[in-house]
Amino acid sequence: MPTPVRKRPDRAPPPASGPSLDQETVARMELANRVFFRLYQCANMLHKTGTRAVESDGLTTQRWAVLGALSRAAADNGMTVGELARYLMVSRQSLAGLIGRMARDGHLTTTQDRSDLRSRRVALTHSGRKLWLVRARPSIQTYYEHALAGFSIGDLSDTLHYLLKLLDNMQRLDAGEAAPASTVQSQRGGASVRTAVRRGVPG
Repeated sequence: MPTPVRKRPDRAPPPASGPSLDQETVARMELANRVFFRLYQCANMLHKTGTRAVESDGLTTQRWAVLGALSRAAADNGMTVGELARYLMVSRQSLAGLIGRMARDGHLTTTQDRSDLRSRRVALTHSGRKLWLVRARPSIQTYYEHALAGFSIGDLSDTLHYLLKLLDNMQRLDAGEAAPASTVQSQRGGASVRTAVRRGVPG
């Protein structure tokens, strides 16, 4: 008798091409590591090269930030130490010493806040405003031109958009809040991860 032909058991179809969820997660974390390391490098270089740009005016990047914050129209009446600390996203303790040194140099004035007698209000003096407008700002604008060489208006707009998005997430972390579940799920789309992997984004 002829030997019966055995049917092969049905097999599951081959998986779709492209990285699995685990591979996507690994790729995402690798890219995240590169992003945050570059941010760390940029922050260090901003402090180093930014200070060099304004040191002839007797400034550092920290003093530059304080003068810039207090020179805004919204700060015409000054800011409390707490408001300034929140705006710059630094601790009140680290800011207090800096304000004291700048006040001794004649660039800031500190007075008791009328609406809260426990708070001190900080404002630019005439000398501080002149330092900002006449000396610091031109030096900073020159620094921006060099640091942003090759950036188009579109590049700058996109960079600002994503930095604000990152800052918003980091502020949530600082407040002890988790990102919305819908946002986390939407990040797991494979197309953009596969594109980044194919491009071989440099580390």
